[in-house]
Amino acid sequence: MTIFRFVLKRFLRRPANIILVTLVPMAVVFIPVSGWFPLPMGFQYFGMALMFIAARMAAIVMEDRIKGTLLRVGLAPVRHSQYLWQNLGAYALILVGLSGIIVTMGTAVHGSMLAAPGLLFLVFSCFSITSLGFSLAWYSLFRNREGAVATITGVIPLMMMLGGMIWPVQAMPALFRRLAMLLPTYWLAEGLLSTAHGAGLMGLATPLVVMLLYSAAFVLLGSMRRLT
Repeated sequence: MTIFRFVLKRFLRRPANIILVTLVPMAVVFIPVSGWFPLPMGFQYFGMALMFIAARMAAIVMEDRIKGTLLRVGLAPVRHSQYLWQNLGAYALILVGLSGIIVTMGTAVHGSMLAAPGLLFLVFSCFSITSLGFSLAWYSLFRNREGAVATITGVIPLMMMLGGMIWPVQAMPALFRRLAMLLPTYWLAEGLLSTAHGAGLMGLATPLVVMLLYSAAFVLLGSMRRLT
């Protein structure tokens, strides 16, 4: 687990990353309920925050690829799969831990307005892994880090809007409603809305399973580009 510990230390020793995973997400907890969404509005934006944090984490993996770190890993007694999974495991731990902190803080701030905080934590945890996989797959399509970061910065808000996290999917034209179901953000919205409306664990089965399937597909795509 040497790589796992190194990845945690490398990410958390940068002050900008500490701010990214603490002050920014925690600020959304205090946004009150507003508009059509049955949960405090901050939980809509927390999904976006998770995607941006995951994008920052996956960008570090891309930096390793560009700088030739993966080539050196290939020559060392460490398999590429070990490098990749320990990186993803460390980042997933941070995101899942952050989800737990935000849900706990949200429960303290909003009380009974947060129905089933345990299920909310489960939904955000699954989406955390999906976001990490999506970012890894996105960066695998690029050779230039600046271009990859610039495009994903615009893609994430667009996914949130089309996926039903900014306004209800029902307010969009029929074609966009069908296309929205192809986005992982749609299933995040479904999971959050189902939880807010009292669905139990079985009622969340579809959103959770779809997000995990997306995670597996994204990681598989992102891991195919190893050394170039």
